[in-house]
Amino acid sequence: MNTLLAIESSCDETSLAILKKGQLSGLTISSQIALHQPYGGVVPELASRQHLSVIHPLLNQTLKESGVALADLDAIAVTVGPGLSGSLLVGVAVAKMLGALLSIPVYGVNHMEGHLYSVRLEHEVPFPYLCLVCSGGHTQIVLLSRAGSHQILGETRDDAAGEAFDKVAKMVGLPYPGGPSIDQLASTAGNPLAHKFPRPMKKAGYEFSFSGLKTAVRKAWLDSDRSESARADIIASFQEAVVDVLMTKLLRAAKDYEVQRIAVVGGVACNSRLRIELQRCSDVYDIFVPSPMFCTDNAAMIGRAAWDLRKCAGLQSGPHLDVRVNLPMLNQSNESPCVK
Repeated sequence: MNTLLAIESSCDETSLAILKKGQLSGLTISSQIALHQPYGGVVPELASRQHLSVIHPLLNQTLKESGVALADLDAIAVTVGPGLSGSLLVGVAVAKMLGALLSIPVYGVNHMEGHLYSVRLEHEVPFPYLCLVCSGGHTQIVLLSRAGSHQILGETRDDAAGEAFDKVAKMVGLPYPGGPSIDQLASTAGNPLAHKFPRPMKKAGYEFSFSGLKTAVRKAWLDSDRSESARADIIASFQEAVVDVLMTKLLRAAKDYEVQRIAVVGGVACNSRLRIELQRCSDVYDIFVPSPMFCTDNAAMIGRAAWDLRKCAGLQSGPHLDVRVNLPMLNQSNESPCVK
C-alpha cells in the first residue's frame, strides 16, 4: 500500500485524497453546507445526489493536483460506515468500480477510525493515547493502546456535542452549521457566566449527555426578551457548559488511566474555546489537535486510518464490501482497560 486513494462520503462532505506511504499528497473537499442550510440540517436524499454529482470531477482534480495517474494507485480506502446509507453507497460504488478496473484492493474504513487517526496526519503520536472524538454524530472518549485497539471509555447517551451545537443554534435563530455560528458569537459577544446552565453527568464517569442542557437553553431563550444581547449571553453560557463537561471528562480519564498523550478530534475540535482550555493543559499533558481542515470530515483521515490499520486483522476488503450504517470500530471494546 504505497500510493493510496481515499474516499469519504459518509454525510455532507464529498472528499478524496491521495496518500503516499501514509503521508498526504493531495486532498479535495466539496462541502454541502450551502445546500442544506435552508433546512437547518442535512437532508439525506439531497446529500446522496450531491455526492453523485461531484465525486467524479473531484477524482480527476485530486489526481491532477497530486501528479498521480490511476495506474499509479495500488490501493483504495473508502468509508463504509457509520453514516447516511445513500451517501456511503456513492463512495463505496466508486471505490469498488475503480478497484475492479485497476485490479487493486479496496479497504473499508470506519468513519470514526478516520477521526481517531486524523491527528497522525500532522503529528507522530506514540501509543498509547487518549482521544476525545467530538463531532456532529458522536461524542466518545477512546483509549488507543496500539493501532487497531479501540477501547471506548465513555460516550454520549443522547445528542452528540456537535448535534447539540446545531440544535441550539437553530433554536435561537443562528445559521447552520451551529458550531461555527456559536463559536463566532460567543467569542465576540456575550457573558459565559450569565447563565448557570447544568453540566449533565459531570461529577462522575466518562459518559456524556447534552439533552438536559439543550432543554435548559431552550427555557432560557423562551424566558428572555429575544434581544441580541440576551442571545449572546445564552450562547456564550451554553458553549461554556459544553466545553466544561468535555474537558472535565477528558482530564478525568487521562488521570485515571495515567495517559500522558491526549488527542481531540472531530468538528467540535475546531471550537476556539475548547482549544484555549486544551492549551492550558499543555504543561501537564501532551496535547494533539488536528488543523481545522482535518477536524471536519475529509478523505485524508480515512487514508491515514487505512495506513495505520493496514496490518490489523479484520480490516474489511474485497469485492463484497458493503456499507454498514452502524459499523463498530476494529477490535472495539466498551470495557475500561487500565494502561499503566
